[in-house]
Amino acid sequence: MLMKKIIECVPNFSEGRDRAKIEKIVSAFRGRSGVKLLDCQSDKDHHRSVVTVVGEPEPLQHAIIEAIGIAVEIIDMNSHKGQHPRMGAADVVPFIPVRNSDMAEAVEISKLVAKAVSETYRLPVFLYEESASAPHRRNLADIRKGEFEGMPEKLKDPDWHPDFGPPERHPTAGVTAVGARMPLIAYNVNLATNRLDIAEDIAKKVRHISGGLRYCKAIGVELREKGMVQVSMNLTDYRKTAIYRVFELIRIEARRYGVSIAGSEIVGLAPMAALTDTAVYYLGIENFSEDQVLELHL
Repeated sequence: MLMKKIIECVPNFSEGRDRAKIEKIVSAFRGRSGVKLLDCQSDKDHHRSVVTVVGEPEPLQHAIIEAIGIAVEIIDMNSHKGQHPRMGAADVVPFIPVRNSDMAEAVEISKLVAKAVSETYRLPVFLYEESASAPHRRNLADIRKGEFEGMPEKLKDPDWHPDFGPPERHPTAGVTAVGARMPLIAYNVNLATNRLDIAEDIAKKVRHISGGLRYCKAIGVELREKGMVQVSMNLTDYRKTAIYRVFELIRIEARRYGVSIAGSEIVGLAPMAALTDTAVYYLGIENFSEDQVLELHL
């Protein structure tokens, strides 16, 4: 039997508080042939929603383009304030090869979507990660530096003209990054303190760019509703930077401040291998194989 190509997309939208707006965006993925909505997680402090959707290449493209259009229409970045860095209503849109597909196909789809949304919604779009048009555009953090407020000045620089769309910020929807990448894990660790400087210092210790773990990106954020702070991370290769290794390093660094870990969370979906790897570490299970996971045999 011929297996269909399946691509995953994890668009991040700059709306995490208004349920009606979130549902309107997510509705673009419901009831569509060839597309399946897997998850939608919203965070009020980050003021952000992370959607996970899979589908066949062509219907997935159409659904993503529609969802971005809805976000452009209903989100006004001029009044958006949240703890997570952001530069646009549809902030970042990564495509990930899942089944019978490869990175080259994910890159091609990302470019088709970037071109379509730039032309349809007059939206400036950067290509990033595997789709990047230049080395200095590969890292999302470099593209997003300056955020929504700093984009008008940034886009004047020829080195930072968008890959698609006008070289000026959309007045309400800002700027979007579209790309292709391998699966990552959005992992956050909450600290039992309200001191943001502690979270920021620990984030600096664990992230790769500051000398920390190779496949870890991290920032410190404030969770006002919970009265605590958080080390918010993207683990870009869980096979080489394991969840438990990140957790334990944060615990070690927090100890110097007399601060404990209040809990942790995974945003969106995570590969089974990343979770079993962590369970094996903490339980000390010998000679464990994923073949021992019951659900994988169903």
